[in-house]
Amino acid sequence: MTYTKTVTLPVPPDEAFALITEPERLRRWQVVSAYVDLRAGGGYRWTVVPGAVAAGTFREVEPGRRLVLGWGWEGNDDLKPDASTVTVTIEPEADGSRVTLVHEGLGPEQEAMHAEGWDHYLGRLQTLAGAGDAGQDEWAWAPQDLTPVSAADAVLAVVQPVLRRLTDEDREKPTPCADFTCHDLAEHLVASLRLLGSAAGVSVVEPAPRGLEDLVSTIAAQVIDGWRAVDLDGTVPGPDGSPLPAAFLASVLPVEILLHGWDLAQASGQTLRVSDEVVDYVRGLAETVVPAARPNGSFGDEVTPAADADAVDRLAAYAGRRPLSA
Repeated sequence: MTYTKTVTLPVPPDEAFALITEPERLRRWQVVSAYVDLRAGGGYRWTVVPGAVAAGTFREVEPGRRLVLGWGWEGNDDLKPDASTVTVTIEPEADGSRVTLVHEGLGPEQEAMHAEGWDHYLGRLQTLAGAGDAGQDEWAWAPQDLTPVSAADAVLAVVQPVLRRLTDEDREKPTPCADFTCHDLAEHLVASLRLLGSAAGVSVVEPAPRGLEDLVSTIAAQVIDGWRAVDLDGTVPGPDGSPLPAAFLASVLPVEILLHGWDLAQASGQTLRVSDEVVDYVRGLAETVVPAARPNGSFGDEVTPAADADAVDRLAAYAGRRPLSA
């Protein structure tokens, strides 16, 4: 069976092509993270929502005009990577571009599921192209069956909008972490991600400078992908080389991203929007991670949250943080 849908975008064809192929653009409407080797024969891996990774090979690439890729899902025996074909054609219109997506090689059940998915994401693409911001993806809001690794995807998704809105004026602003400015904290987060990646056997490749959101998202994606391959029932090397339970260090990853995302939101006057379901899961991880790290000063003593504090503010209080407004 075949799914077909055409949408119009108020942008020229080259911009429309960029929106569907460049990782920084894809993260604004369709994915949490994306690896793209944009050439015929090159591969891609897109974490569409936490725990769900689409993957395959580019078969044809005509910049500004046409894209053909094999489509499937890692870990899905019903539709493995490259098992179906997605063709995207871009044609100029008077006020922008006409984008047609055709998805072939699907069974009836897969066609129904992917029709719902493409309708959702092509709608978000239209919103992004028209308004400049598609907003947070409600499909990634409260993922089911979270693990420490998929929770890292989930918190990365909610921190990305905060990172995008940081400005040069925010660099030297104080954060809830004592003696850390926004700039210091961003550097600390990147260093922490590198360290956690090393424990999972990842040698992080830093992207060319394209802003803080791109830097953190690209490095975090490499680290999270590395942890997908780790047996959480085993051990991994800790910072000093001695073995530590893999599940413990994997749990540090979403705790670190979420709390530092909260810090940066506080410093820049933003609101970190995250579901109670995700926060509650990360809080469960934090109840193991935080007490173990308090003695070395990584977290302060628990403080009393405000009576009207939401779930993420209560998590921050557990980790020894106070809102800057307090």
